[in-house]
Amino acid sequence: MGRLIVFKVGSSTLMGPNGELDLGFVRSMCEQIAELKRRGDRVVLVSSGAAAVGRSLLGFNERPSDIPTLQACAAAGQTTLIERYAEVLAQDGVRCAQVLLTRGDVVDRTGYLNARNTFERLLELGVVPIVNENDTVSVREFSFGDNDMLGAIVASLIDADSYVILSDIDGLYTTNPDTNPDARLIERVERIDADIIAMAGGAGSTYGTGGMATKIRAARAMIAAGIPMTICRGRAEHALVSAADGRGRRTVFECPGQGSHEQARKLWIGLAGLSRGSVSIDAGAVRALESEGASLLPVGITAVDGTFAEGDTVSVLGPGGQLVGRGITRYSSEDLWRVHGLRLDVIARFLPERADCPVIHRDELLVF
Repeated sequence: MGRLIVFKVGSSTLMGPNGELDLGFVRSMCEQIAELKRRGDRVVLVSSGAAAVGRSLLGFNERPSDIPTLQACAAAGQTTLIERYAEVLAQDGVRCAQVLLTRGDVVDRTGYLNARNTFERLLELGVVPIVNENDTVSVREFSFGDNDMLGAIVASLIDADSYVILSDIDGLYTTNPDTNPDARLIERVERIDADIIAMAGGAGSTYGTGGMATKIRAARAMIAAGIPMTICRGRAEHALVSAADGRGRRTVFECPGQGSHEQARKLWIGLAGLSRGSVSIDAGAVRALESEGASLLPVGITAVDGTFAEGDTVSVLGPGGQLVGRGITRYSSEDLWRVHGLRLDVIARFLPERADCPVIHRDELLVF
């Protein structure tokens, strides 16, 4: 069986300079998908663009600012977008299927498994799933926020061999190449550290919601999942096939521990789970989590933010506010306020039921 590759294409790459869907680019992309399928590869396409296409159809010159109008644009544009994909792919004898997701569909374990089963069956049938967020009904709480992360969640859900983001830039640069002629393309990244995060900026176009920062967040998730991720320029010649084959100008986020993927449950918690709050930890706790694979204990916690219950997903932040991991807490925020910073033997004196209870057990913690 060939490789399983997830491609994500953004609105800024799909849309032409006239504000319309670039059918020539869509045709080129679909021809490359067909080429990969003839080789025996399986392909999933995560496609933005519905709202941007809908803007054009409904006569909006600028991106609407209110949610109902944005959702109306997404509803109008999604039909046109999937029709174009279906028409062009059919010319090469390739069938496709539309898959619309919200975070609410995958944050529940049953929904997560149902979505995975649907993807697996479509791929068995030789169909190309075309995925987008269901923007017509998605609300902020259950929104993925950007399709870079949606693609990462899909890649981890189906245990893809690689994840490729087709962008409007060659990859991650040391500085902004539009303003600094000395900017250098970083070809390989093995670890997302403060220096890498500092190189990422904000959203980069009038069509898309993501920028390099969202791609770095997706890359961090993919490294944790053991799935290599590539960022490349989507409009470069033969971009999809070149990226799949490891050629062309690009940034590759490699996985030093590739082959030892995190447990599926950890990935579900870390990527799809909706964070209800956060805990901040000291440098010693960060070292214990990252280097020793330890559970998170109350003694290492310096602050608690938000209101959450036992069993909720919470984010774990380092001393500088950086995201260290995400996991399921065994304490409520109220209880954690009482015991944070204390050793377990001290806690046992007034909460004996918590004598051996970590805040987050290592089996329920995804460390990025």
